[in-house]
Amino acid sequence: MQGIVCKVCGYISLKPEAPEKCPVCGAPKTSFEKKGDAIKTLQDVNNLTELEKKHIPVITVVRKCGFIPEGCHDVHSNIGQIQHPMLAEHYIMDIDFYIDNAFAARVKLTPDKLNPAAALHLKPGGGKLAVIAHCNLHGAWINNVNL
Repeated sequence: MQGIVCKVCGYISLKPEAPEKCPVCGAPKTSFEKKGDAIKTLQDVNNLTELEKKHIPVITVVRKCGFIPEGCHDVHSNIGQIQHPMLAEHYIMDIDFYIDNAFAARVKLTPDKLNPAAALHLKPGGGKLAVIAHCNLHGAWINNVNL
């Protein structure tokens, strides 16, 4: 899948043009490049490969937040139907969240002490939530759900 990638931090814009500045690292628009293979998607959702099973973000939306009692939906994303390894030589570097193709948040991960997962507390509302996981060896993988 095509994306516009920041050459500084790896952020991928899901919009048709690069932003004026990167929402993650602040790099200028000139730091972006279009890549036809920026994001990997599932080839056949009914017949996943081993690589896809380890890299596709799994998204769970919980309508009632246990932390913020009113006006909050929890979004959990773990990476892989089979848990992705978190080793120094192979790990998920970060997980990016988008709402209606607009960047919402990035969670940075380190391999030795963390699991390949992240959670956000969203204000209620509709739209499409996309999650991109960045693997240091196998690139960026996307999945999305309707909120």
